Amino acid sequence: MQLAKDTKRAVRLARRVLKGRRAYFDLREMLEERGPLPERRYRVGVYFADSDVNIYQMRQWYAPLQELSKTRPVLVLARNAAGARQLMRESGLDVAFVQKVTDIEQLIEEQPLDVILYVNQNTRNFQMMRYGRRWHVFINHGESDKMYMTSNQYKTYDFAMVAGDAARARLSRALWDYDVERRTIPIGRPQADHLGGEPPFAPDARTVVFYAPTWEGDRPAACYGSVATHGETLVRELLATGRHRVVYRPHPRSGVVDAEFGQVNRRIIAMLSEANQADPSAQHVYDDSPGLGWQLRLSDIAICDISAMVYDRLATGRPLMVTRPVAPEASVDEEGYLSVCEWLEASDTPNIAEVLDGVIGDAAARERLGSWSQRYFGDTSPGAPTRRFSGAIETLLAKADEWRARDEERETSE
Repeated sequence: MQLAKDTKRAVRLARRVLKGRRAYFDLREMLEERGPLPERRYRVGVYFADSDVNIYQMRQWYAPLQELSKTRPVLVLARNAAGARQLMRESGLDVAFVQKVTDIEQLIEEQPLDVILYVNQNTRNFQMMRYGRRWHVFINHGESDKMYMTSNQYKTYDFAMVAGDAARARLSRALWDYDVERRTIPIGRPQADHLGGEPPFAPDARTVVFYAPTWEGDRPAACYGSVATHGETLVRELLATGRHRVVYRPHPRSGVVDAEFGQVNRRIIAMLSEANQADPSAQHVYDDSPGLGWQLRLSDIAICDISAMVYDRLATGRPLMVTRPVAPEASVDEEGYLSVCEWLEASDTPNIAEVLDGVIGDAAARERLGSWSQRYFGDTSPGAPTRRFSGAIETLLAKADEWRARDEERETSE
């Protein structure tokens, strides 16, 4: 038994090493073809230390960062070869591969980098944060009421860009001696200004159900994933009605911790394929595309787990249900939107069609969505979040100029 486990570990390790080497050589060719970056060009950087397995965290920010780069060039600092390769392929942003700390030091000599943005809490963030005379800013990769959103790690950064009042209240409740007013900057959800793309089907009379579950989580308190508890039954029931179109977008990490979770995920994908073969007009979708836009904008109702996806949908003000975790250990903060949301119990999934009809037709629920969207994101009118994000960057750059002027004045006087 132990020998078999050791063999599997060895095989997985060998595969990771081979993948890493392939990514490194691919990336080296891409960088050589692109050539060196212009010096003294970038004042805004985005630090990403992960491999491509967590690239979804950067994808959240592609469109807002592309828009920002039209006026303030943005440089992504990638530490991992596979992550850097993927970013160069799809982000539309300039990428610097800084595998070693010495690479970071050289880059800092070449670029001003007055503002460094962080999309996650990777421990390697500290290797960048050792450098002063710049602002280190946490922007996260989504808005939610997960325990992740109240981590004491927020105190590590000079500032955090948050969605709105709900995020500030959440941090005030959870953290001791954290100056929320001074250190958080509300910007709304800039991603909501970029919900583009076209669906891979022609809209018709079918009710489009966007089911976007999260992964199984890496600890009992974070067991929010509904694939194994809700997903298989609700998808099967919706496929059987003939009047629903399912758009299934599982979390890219589904099954990395729990093999059974991954098996159920694959069964759901197979169910969608079989349903499309039986009725090509159904056009159900297994969605693993990098972009997120039409899925939120077009669907008649969304079913999400406790995750950032709930709040991405909330920003649209359209019908939404949240799956209630079955695991008793799961930490559920019902102080915010989750105190009034439309919960989907696992026991409700055999009757999912009737449940969804009730939520879609509930005028009071739609009104609640609108008020809570305002609380979480502030002004959600088109373009407003993007302007707030850009304005926040400009404010930080102006602060950097002020501090640099002070430094120069002090050095001159000495």
